Order: sequence, then C-alpha cells, then structure tokens
Amino acid sequence: MYPIRLVPVLMLTGLITGCAVNPVTGERQFITVSPAQEVAMGEQAYVPTQQSQGGVYDVDPELTEYVQNVGARVAAHAENPLPYEFVILNNSIPNAWALPGGKMAINRGLLTELNSEAELAAVLGHEVVHAAARHSAQQMTRGMLSQVLVVATAVVTADSDYGDLAVGGAALGSQLITSRYGRQAELESDKYGMTYMSKAGYDPTGAITLQETFVRLSEGRQTDWLSGLFASHPPSQSRVAANRATAATLPAGGELGVERYERMLAKTRALKPAYDAYDEGRKALADGNTARALELAERALGQFDGEAHFHSLRGDVRLVEENFAWAETNYTRAIERRPEFFYYHLQRGRARKEQGETDAAVADLERSLEFMPTAPAYYTLALIAEERGDVNRAIEYYRPLVDAGGDVGAAARSRLARLELPSNPSQYVPFNCVADDRQNLVVQVRNDAPDAIRNVQVTVTYTGSDGTPRQVASVIRGPLQPGSIGSVNTGLGPYTGGSCPVAVTRAEFVE
Repeated sequence: MYPIRLVPVLMLTGLITGCAVNPVTGERQFITVSPAQEVAMGEQAYVPTQQSQGGVYDVDPELTEYVQNVGARVAAHAENPLPYEFVILNNSIPNAWALPGGKMAINRGLLTELNSEAELAAVLGHEVVHAAARHSAQQMTRGMLSQVLVVATAVVTADSDYGDLAVGGAALGSQLITSRYGRQAELESDKYGMTYMSKAGYDPTGAITLQETFVRLSEGRQTDWLSGLFASHPPSQSRVAANRATAATLPAGGELGVERYERMLAKTRALKPAYDAYDEGRKALADGNTARALELAERALGQFDGEAHFHSLRGDVRLVEENFAWAETNYTRAIERRPEFFYYHLQRGRARKEQGETDAAVADLERSLEFMPTAPAYYTLALIAEERGDVNRAIEYYRPLVDAGGDVGAAARSRLARLELPSNPSQYVPFNCVADDRQNLVVQVRNDAPDAIRNVQVTVTYTGSDGTPRQVASVIRGPLQPGSIGSVNTGLGPYTGGSCPVAVTRAEFVE
C-alpha cells in the first residue's frame, strides 16, 4: 500500500480539571476531561473507527435492529444519560467496544459466539458501563492516552488490514478501543452491567456463562479471540467468581432468550462458512498466494454474492496480479452493494490510476477520504498531482506523511523534499556561523534532507568599508549525505560572533 496524509481529527483545548462524581458508582474522582468533550470525541471518531474495522454489517438489517433494541433496553437503566448508539461491524474477530460518550459496536464475529440474548445483554451492558462510568476519561487523566486529547495529523502506513490504513479519527478511535482497561474498571463494568441487564429483565446468569466461555477460549489461546475482546477485556476465573457473587445479590429469574437469539442469528450463522472462506482468502493474499486467495474468494461468492467484501477480495487479487481492468470491475461490484465504505473507492481509484483514468481515479480517492482518511489515498493523489504539474497540491498531500514510518514515509519525505528544495533550500539545510583562528567567517551547514545533496550555495550579506551593503556567495560542493555537515571558509572577517548574516540560496540533490 502507498502512504498518505491525514487531516486533523480532534482538537480539544481548554481542558476542565477538577473533581467529578462517577455517575455510576457515586465516587468522587479527578478527571481532566469534561463530559461534553467525551461526547464530542466519540462522535468524531465513531464513523472512521467503524470504517477502519470493516464497516457496518448491513446484509442482515433485522439483526442490526435487534442488537440496537437490546442495547437500548439495557442502556435505559444507566445513570449517565448519554446518546448511546449501537452498530454491528462486518468483522470476524470476536470483539466489542465503547468509545467515550456512548458510541458502541459489536463485531459479527462475537455475535456468532454468543448463545443467548442474555449473553448479548451482558456484553452490551458491560460496554455501556465503560461509557457511563467514564473509564476512558479516567485513563486520559492518568496519562494512559496522552495523545488523545489533542490529535493533530497522524498517519499509520501498513497494508495488513483496514485498521492499519487508518489515520486521524480512525487512528484516535483505535487507540481508545485497544487501550486496556484496568482490573477495577473491568470488575466495575461487570458488576453494574449485570445490574443494568437485570433491571432490563434479563437473567444475570447470562453474564456468568459469558465469562465462562471467554475463559475457556482464552485458555485455548485462539488467535482471533486474543486479538479481539481479550486484548482490552482480559477474562479470568476471578471475574467469573465475581459475577457469581453479583448474581446472588440480584433478583432471580429473568429472560435468557435462547430461542429468540438463535432465530435472529439464523441468517448470519448460515453465512459463517462464506465469511470463513473470505478470512482465509485474506490471509492467503497476505502470504502472497494469489491463486489460493482467488479460489477462496470464488468460494465465498458462490455461497453469498451479496457481500461486498467478497467482491473486493477478488479485486485485490487482480490488482496484485496487475489485471487492473478486472480489478476495477470487482471494486465497482463491491461499491454497488455497499457504496459507503472507503476501501472499495480507494482500491478502485488505484486501479483506475494504473489504467490512465486519472479524473475517475481522483474522484474515487477523494470519495474514499470522505469515509476514512488513509495514507494510500493521499499518497496516490500526490503522485497524480505531480504528474499533472500541480506542485502546490502535491506538496499539500505529501506534507502530512513526513512523520510516517516505513517505506511509504521515506518515499513521501523524499518526494516532498525534491519538490520543496529548489524554492526553499534553507528548510532542509540549516546553517551555523563560527570563526576560524584568524576570525574569518566559516559557515557550517547540515543536510536535513532525506537524500544526498551537493552544490550548497551560502550567501553572506555584510556592510563594506564604504558603508554599502554587499553580498558574497560560497559553494560547498559536497556531496553531503543525510545528517552530515559541510563547511566553507568565506574569507570574510573579522567575525566575532553574534548574528549570522547568511542565507542558503541553492542546493541540489545528487542524482
């Protein structure tokens, strides 16, 4: 994948500091984030965070409505009246999360592991407490999420999955949901989540069976589980015991909703083999086995043609094989089924660029950025701008990538420097003035550009003996490697320190 820039996502200033009362426990605590800031943070990060994790699961609208109703039923008993929202994400990793301010998600992969509506209520109740009790705000206050409060441009460049492409709001959301809560916060969410589900009419023993399942799976060290829910919500036998103790304090009975849950999950469970084939195909493609990846994409499509991800996988195989026309067709089919997902537009834009369809490529890439800012989209747009001779636009796209790591970051820094060095050499060549033993002015320069430079011209401005301003230019031939220092003795003097009357007026890259 290519690199890209991203836009500032969240600027939270003027933090409110002081004591606050935990809306759930009633305890006093010191928090540096206001409730309004939490809500704003969650709202801003919610959509890009969904995009970074596969987008919404939209092939079973009845299931989505069902989950939202269960979530609302439980959240109605939370002491903190936040604007709670619930979505299902099209992701096979068993996971669920809550952003600050009440924005929550549960993955398709977790829903297929649950056995009853009561267990679903336990999961959602647990996440509701994380939001209601302001656990993320507590983490921020403790400095565990120090980069969250003021998020400027952030770029992650990798191509292993959607989340690794995320920048800006999506990167912020990922930081929030993957940050591990402390033991107290987990126990607190278990306890009060069970209270909420019990008040909503569910059997709290659903929370016990849920944790028992989690413990069993964690002991089996299933990779998908370890990379999902367990990363931020580690299970343990002590949590099972704590849930049993909590259940003993709550009214007995309540709904389990086993049959209703199975009825609502019927379609999604039936589609699981197709998604399993898709996931296996993604891994095969990551391993470079395009033939196997295509075979698995076809298998998934043979079982269910309505899933856009399956068409996109076939497109990715053909993009790798440089069959750009077919890749474009596959991404178009994905977009027809799910138009509001960034990845399909991003990939079709790349395929179109390779075919010389520049205007269409730009439209696709810009459309992808509306859903989620990514490094590949910005980098490709920068390349197109360069090809069109629009240097200023290319610079605008490259600049946010300068701090990105890996090959993409290096490529962006190099291309940006080559665009900027001719008109602004001093930006990449800082200088310093010193005197030699005869007090002649010596100019030292350092190459801060990412590539080797040569013919660095420094111009000294001074006042002659007759009182008129004069200039003299000296050249450091080089080459100077990145980070290295060169110098030239101007022969002018005496120089006794103080101001350094020098400007770097030219530099060239070594080709």
